[in-house]
Amino acid sequence: MESWFALTALAVFITVLVCIITEWLHLTIAAMLGALLLLFFNVLTLTEAVDYIAQSHATLALFFGVMVMVRAFEPTQIFDYLATQMVRLAGGQGKRLLLGIVAITMPICAVLPNATTVMLLAPLVPPIATELGVNFVPLLVLMVLVANSAGLLTLVGDPATFIVGDAVNISFIDYFKSLSLGGAIAIVAIVVMLPVLFPAIWQKQLDNLNQLPHPQVNHPRMLTLGGLTVAAVLILFVVGEYLPIPISPAMVALGGAALCLLITHHSHIDSIQNILRDVDWSTLIFFMSVFVLIGGLDKTGVLSTASGILVVVLGRNIALGAILLLFLVGVLSSLIPNIPLVVAMVPLLKEYVVNVGLATADILDPDFAGDLPTTVLPLFYAMMYGATLGGNGTLVGASSNIVAAGIAEQHGKRISFQTFLRYGIPIAVLQLLLAGLYISLRFL
Repeated sequence: MESWFALTALAVFITVLVCIITEWLHLTIAAMLGALLLLFFNVLTLTEAVDYIAQSHATLALFFGVMVMVRAFEPTQIFDYLATQMVRLAGGQGKRLLLGIVAITMPICAVLPNATTVMLLAPLVPPIATELGVNFVPLLVLMVLVANSAGLLTLVGDPATFIVGDAVNISFIDYFKSLSLGGAIAIVAIVVMLPVLFPAIWQKQLDNLNQLPHPQVNHPRMLTLGGLTVAAVLILFVVGEYLPIPISPAMVALGGAALCLLITHHSHIDSIQNILRDVDWSTLIFFMSVFVLIGGLDKTGVLSTASGILVVVLGRNIALGAILLLFLVGVLSSLIPNIPLVVAMVPLLKEYVVNVGLATADILDPDFAGDLPTTVLPLFYAMMYGATLGGNGTLVGASSNIVAAGIAEQHGKRISFQTFLRYGIPIAVLQLLLAGLYISLRFL
């Protein structure tokens, strides 16, 4: 019976991926139906499914809070105003605009989770594209590629990076010394590829900037109070967990959302019902469904079996293991959102290093606070790079990709799986090759 459940969980998971890749079904519908099939076939009980969702409650709360804050600012037209100013600063040149998106997104993603950055900045993109006379989908994809890659610049830049770093107890400073250069190399790879991947926008030149619209900022009181709220939220994102009473990013985001709703309601510029109706529920439901699908693989032992395969294939060869793991996780991360992937892979990899005798069993304790043997750390570093950079490959590879797709749909266009693939695969392949070279030279 256990083997039946494992085969069912694996078959459902693969079927969902096929439906998403071929676009037979909308990705949210495919994931939700897959999760429900696991419940129908009794692979998971409803309680177990809710527990797997609850394990990632912080991610869901963070996304919801930021979505509410961004939506609350729409009546002020601040995004239209900033978009016009960015086009003017770029002098109407497409190449400057592309480089500007890289320059703005990169430092923010060094201190904020990449999906959060996309939620904050992506509303600027459609009006910018409209004023420049280009399709906004490539610009959104570029922002996502930069956000995912810049997540490697610091320990807190990408949730997947943080999860792995926390598992091996690496400090912020040690991460910066050892791994940040790999993130910088990934950004350089994107900059080099800009003229190749975005030739139409790169060559675009808007000659008469005077013809641009001149949007006016509305509701200055709301903008001032909301701006102070967002500033406080951004500061607490960085320092909140180091306060005497720690405040998690999820709690910060929910607090910011509540304050923005309060300001909007008492300013009478929009209704609470309208704001909550416009939250991207499709993206949130997709993530919840994926957490259930990964939970099915975890409960039925599919992930543990994969750990056994690693032992057979890799043995004790850390150098070979790191390189193979980089590309294996990179490929998997292009098919599975990297947050649930690394949540599943961390215990799998720890179990592997224990099984081959490279570490003691105490590292399997969730509360383990010691240092892992230096010899096995390249495996975990490779998983960081693979999970983050592989997420650039396809539409479902990273949380920020899904967020961008939801924002595109809210603005009347759709980022198809094939469209994202056209931009993502060349970047992901180049970045993974460079990451492999960096890991080899730096750690092996």
